[in-house]
Amino acid sequence: MLSEQQNLNQTMLNEEQLSSLKEVIGTYSPLQLAWASGYLAAKSEGSSVATLPSAIGTKASSTLTILYGSQTGNAKGVAKSLADQATAQGLTVDLKSMGEFKPKSIKNVTHLLIVASTNGEGEAPDDAIAFHEFLSSKKAPKLESLQYSVLALGDTSYEFFCQTGKDFDEYLAKLGAKQIAPRVDCDVDYEDAAAAWSQEIISKTKELLGEADVTSNVVVMPTSGSTSQYTKQNPYEAELSVSQKITGRDSAKDVRHIEIDLGESGITYQAGDALGVWFENDVELVNELISALDFSANDEVTVGDEKYSLLDALTSKLEITQTSVNFVNFWAEQSQSQTLLTLVQDKNTVREYAANHQVVDVIKAAPAKVDVQIFVDALRKITPRLYSIASSQAEMEEEVHLTVGLVEYDKDGQIRAGGASSFLGKRLEEGGTVKVFVEHNDNFRLPSDGNTPVIMIGPGTGIAPFRAFLQEREANDAEGDNWLFFGDQTFTQDFLYQVEWQGYVKSGLLTKIDLAFSRDQANKIYVQDRLRENASEVFAWLERGAHLYICGDMNRMAKDVEIALTDIISEQGQLTAEQAQQYLKDLRNAKRFQKDVY
Repeated sequence: MLSEQQNLNQTMLNEEQLSSLKEVIGTYSPLQLAWASGYLAAKSEGSSVATLPSAIGTKASSTLTILYGSQTGNAKGVAKSLADQATAQGLTVDLKSMGEFKPKSIKNVTHLLIVASTNGEGEAPDDAIAFHEFLSSKKAPKLESLQYSVLALGDTSYEFFCQTGKDFDEYLAKLGAKQIAPRVDCDVDYEDAAAAWSQEIISKTKELLGEADVTSNVVVMPTSGSTSQYTKQNPYEAELSVSQKITGRDSAKDVRHIEIDLGESGITYQAGDALGVWFENDVELVNELISALDFSANDEVTVGDEKYSLLDALTSKLEITQTSVNFVNFWAEQSQSQTLLTLVQDKNTVREYAANHQVVDVIKAAPAKVDVQIFVDALRKITPRLYSIASSQAEMEEEVHLTVGLVEYDKDGQIRAGGASSFLGKRLEEGGTVKVFVEHNDNFRLPSDGNTPVIMIGPGTGIAPFRAFLQEREANDAEGDNWLFFGDQTFTQDFLYQVEWQGYVKSGLLTKIDLAFSRDQANKIYVQDRLRENASEVFAWLERGAHLYICGDMNRMAKDVEIALTDIISEQGQLTAEQAQQYLKDLRNAKRFQKDVY
């Protein structure tokens, strides 16, 4: 029988073995160490690698983590499609919203794909803020064992194009992570670029991870929201049942209340969601564009993999009411117009020009001869417009309501109109069909506890989701207080849904309403002014747990409201400006401060 000392000597590693082991495991990530521990434990019991628990082996060595940061749903859709493709290729996938991902656990991830949209002026989407801030902070760990790639979604009409995706790429690289493939930046018509990146990245990731056991694949999906067979790629052909102007005849605005019948589609939505609307361009505008280019409506062109007549392509496939910066650059080169060539030298100037000129206006200002296919290739594909839903399905059932401001302006004597708003508000007759789908927005939700007070700030068409909120709270017998701030130009012409709000005040559902009509007095008054006038009460509501919501114009209103809120919190809470900003940030991280801005 061996002595106790002999047993110990045989159990311990000798100096050379110990040195070798330390050298090897020094390169392992925490998850790889966990896998190695399980492997050695199994070997000591006479087991083979094949008999190891798959939860340890798979997670450590072959999990592909996909994180998305999505404000309106585009990044989420791309990430889900990517996860489905990766799973079909035999990879084990862990798919999560960044809002559901614990930032500190990034140290345990070995292979990461990020799909991130950019919100507003270069800001991270609400569900990505915490992760975005963590990676840029001193708390972020070194990530030498991480391999990653980033797909960034954005809009070239904004100054900070794809900024959030660029930030993630930069932060991860600084922390020592290595790219699987270079970042790809996508414009609003992102589908082709996203598909190409997905195909490449899955192929490269398979090489890195090796072939995983398809039967052990686990995809962790978000549980919020609901699914439907009808999507952006497969919209439902619904009936437009009502299109009613709800501003007065002397109003400077034309705002429409739209009702759409979802029939027996089975489509479901929640208060806070958006409705995606596919539209067709005005045939008169299409013909004006064809004439200006001296093309024929019957010219055959290719869009994607399909062939169309030029008339059909410009009517239903290509964007002509919104001009991209890239198209202005393209047309400057084609026309060699000195005006355009000078203009495109300044990024801010060209963005402003693109925002205020439709494609036909650019062409008329600088005529040029160009091949029809080259012209078509320079245009972006039509993308659906998203409208905040103005109804609760608990009350409206198979109906969905929208509040649509008709975009119209004069351009050198010609009336120009927005593509989707004019389609819904003027060109589509009641009884006509419109292709729609629901875009779930988990970043704009009523509190789950109906006793929680809410403050809603929604001037103009930003009132839409709050109409849905109150319908929802009424249907659910929610007892929490509700406070609405609404503003527009004049009380008599622009008080949207006035009778409904008055009814809610009378019934007690709407606890408090503050109105700001900017042109009804010499000094203009806006919703942020009403907030300041009610500073002590606004802060008191926040202190007792109120949720705060903003919907509407991103460039002016939302910024001014946030400044007012920061000032209120600072003054009423006796905090420094920095502390007040952190207070607001804490509300946002707790999902008590949510925005739906555009």
